[in-house]
Amino acid sequence: MSKELYHKELFKNKKVLVSGGRSGIGYGIAKRYLNLGAEVIICSRKKDLLEKAANELNDYGVCYHYPCDIRDIDHVDGLCNFIQKQMGHVDILINNAGGQFPAPAEWMSSNGWNAVINNNLNGTFHMTQAIAKYFMIPQQSGNVVNIIASVIRGLPGMAHTAAARAGVENMTKSLAQEWSSYGIRLNAIAPGIIRSSGLDTYPDQIKAYFTDFEKENLMNRLGEIEDIANAVMFLSSPLSSYISGITMYVDGMDHLALGSMKLIHTLRDLAK
Repeated sequence: MSKELYHKELFKNKKVLVSGGRSGIGYGIAKRYLNLGAEVIICSRKKDLLEKAANELNDYGVCYHYPCDIRDIDHVDGLCNFIQKQMGHVDILINNAGGQFPAPAEWMSSNGWNAVINNNLNGTFHMTQAIAKYFMIPQQSGNVVNIIASVIRGLPGMAHTAAARAGVENMTKSLAQEWSSYGIRLNAIAPGIIRSSGLDTYPDQIKAYFTDFEKENLMNRLGEIEDIANAVMFLSSPLSSYISGITMYVDGMDHLALGSMKLIHTLRDLAK
């Protein structure tokens, strides 16, 4: 980052939980909070990689870690108990954990569909509900930012994650209203295609599809992790104290102007 846009103590004394914080967007968000004075805990399923990420992040501030499968309520309860002992409470929850894979709907197995729904939708609810009940409702304050996807026009080729992320978006609106009386704000961020380690997991043909998207983007680029982190900092800070229940699109206007059928055409071409 060339120049810090926020005050270096913006989140001083704040306790932040970032799910899926061991890599990619989640890692970048956790690092940004640490640079702005927060105490952070990251969680994800892969214990060894999580520990490695936390050790790296400790160079920037106090970063705890706890292996957790957000699909498992008992795991989430264990995480909350750990936080109570180590940190005392949570001020800010970033629901970033999730996963998906590209596939035409007619080829999806029921296991594949259920895995994505369970992770991206059910897991996000488990985390949000538990953190609210353990910490935010009792303390009458809190801030939740859900990282979803740009699904306003559907997501051909990823119908499972589109359904799950749309569910999270609507849940965000519902809980923002329900929990406003507890002093809790909830918002969502819908990233476009972001340059991160996640892009490395796709085959070359899909990577070529990303390159085509970059050429068509109205801002002539893909997003950077920094773009998402900047938006998260804004929505979780006092700068946005009168904002709750919204979805912020951080995609260079792709949700307005970009064609949505390229991915499904690419996937079907791969099968030929």
